[in-house]
Amino acid sequence: MSLTNQSTGAFALDHELKIERTSADRVIAIGGNPNVGKSTIFNSLTGLNQHTGNWPGKTVVNARGSYQYKGKNFILVDIPGTYSLMANSQEEEVARDFICFGDPDVTVIVLDATCLERNLNLVLQTLEITDRVVVCVNLLDEARRKKINVNLKALAKSLHVPVIGTSAVSEQGLDNLMEELYTYAPSEEKLAITYPQPIEEAIASITPQLEGLLDEKINARWTAIKLLDGNVSLLDSIQKYLGFDLRANEELMHEVRKANAVLMLQHIGQDQFRELLVTSLVEKSEQIAANCVMTQNHQSDSRDRKIDKILTSKATGIPIMILLLCLVFWITISGANVPSELLSGLLFSFEEPLKNFLAFMHFPLWAQSLFAEGMYRTLAWVVSVMLPPMAIFFPLFSLLEDLGYLPRVAFNLDHAFKKAGACGKQALTMWVGFFRISCKKSLQYSSTWHIM
Repeated sequence: MSLTNQSTGAFALDHELKIERTSADRVIAIGGNPNVGKSTIFNSLTGLNQHTGNWPGKTVVNARGSYQYKGKNFILVDIPGTYSLMANSQEEEVARDFICFGDPDVTVIVLDATCLERNLNLVLQTLEITDRVVVCVNLLDEARRKKINVNLKALAKSLHVPVIGTSAVSEQGLDNLMEELYTYAPSEEKLAITYPQPIEEAIASITPQLEGLLDEKINARWTAIKLLDGNVSLLDSIQKYLGFDLRANEELMHEVRKANAVLMLQHIGQDQFRELLVTSLVEKSEQIAANCVMTQNHQSDSRDRKIDKILTSKATGIPIMILLLCLVFWITISGANVPSELLSGLLFSFEEPLKNFLAFMHFPLWAQSLFAEGMYRTLAWVVSVMLPPMAIFFPLFSLLEDLGYLPRVAFNLDHAFKKAGACGKQALTMWVGFFRISCKKSLQYSSTWHIM
């Protein structure tokens, strides 16, 4: 195997998704939930230093690299980490659009072996779009430590796609993944994902017409589901990347309105429609995981479910979140007071010697004021006020992510945020934003104190 490094290329929604390629090149999209080792696999294969992290939505745009394996050139695209392809956020929209319109030869979905059930939801959504999928079950070493055994053969049989096990940190299994990508050929068997009968009837009523319009450019059945769901962002992307607007086809839109009217007669509105879709996917994920995952530590699994019931309950989830947020900020602000004072005293003790040195060197008065009272004093304020709380807050934030609490926060707030046209994951960036505002206020108070 030979590696060919290529400078990272990034492109967001406003850029073309098509990649310059020759007929011999094979484009591979690498997707997965946040914090499953997706970017670690990307770095290991391409030799690039794509920054890895353990916070949701780290990859905001698509990063690109290349490698050669057995004389064949592969172009890898690290698409944003996301829990879903329902386009409730920019990460989901970027990931969905590349899978739909970027024309990857294969989409690799990376899963966390320690929580396979949750990760399978993304696999099922991807399989609705394309059947050119390879599943990579990562973190097998971590799963073994937790006494979780994943039956990869049973998983491949259930999904009807190749499944490769890896431990990306130690680069175990990556050769097997590359060999699978080199020899990949789509399976003739397809995984059947079915929804409640009223929804299936509505899908069937408009799918034939879509097949004629889309001409196999994207999956007609999946597009029918999104039309019934009222997914405007997908219609905009179809118009942008395929060059035609499905909304302009009055006959098609009439069929969609008629199908939605039939669903409404059965008390299935837009919210109920999406809830039934999600429920069906979750139930399918649970069914597959139950057949493929053996957990020796049943007591730990039972404990996790009990914790989930408390942390995601409608009655206790939000109050616990508020209390925990207040606790984090109290620890951050209170804990930062002492190191801030020490840093402030240390850094400001050098201000007077700096002034004396500049005077000794015969700097003009304006230069002495600029360097000592301007640049140095401002730097001392920023470091002494900002550094200690950052050194406390971000490790605490990472700890909550490692414990699995941040996804539960996003789940609790998702319904409320959707009413504002956002998604629950944006609550996490609000936490960080609120922290930064607090630090700025502290900086203002500190600067006022020093001036006085």
